[in-house]
Amino acid sequence: MARSTVAPLFEALAHPTRLAIVERLLREGECAAGSLAVPFGIALPTLSRHLKVLSDAGVIQRRAEQQFRLYRVRPQAMRRLDGWFTDHRRFWNEAFDRLDAFLKSEKETS
Repeated sequence: MARSTVAPLFEALAHPTRLAIVERLLREGECAAGSLAVPFGIALPTLSRHLKVLSDAGVIQRRAEQQFRLYRVRPQAMRRLDGWFTDHRRFWNEAFDRLDAFLKSEKETS
C-alpha cells in the first residue's frame, strides 16, 4: 500500500509536545528555539530532537539570524493537512448521507 503524503505530517504531530510546538508557532509566528523550550520545561537537546522531527516531516522550517535559530510553520504543510481533512470530511459526509437515505427507505418499507 502506498504511503500517504500526509503520513509523515501526522507522525510528527502525533507527539503532544511537537503538536504544542506547532500550535504555538501558528499562534505566535516565528520563534527562537530557546523561547520554544520554556513553556515545556524541557532541555534544549530534547527540544532540538522534536524540532528535527518536525523539520524532517516538512512541518516547520528553520532559518538562522545571527546566533539565533528561528523556526516557523511551513504553510505548505498546513495546506496539505487541510486538503486531507477536506477530502476525508467530504467522503464521510457523503457516506453518512447515503446511510441516512438507506435507513429512511428501510423505515418507509417496514
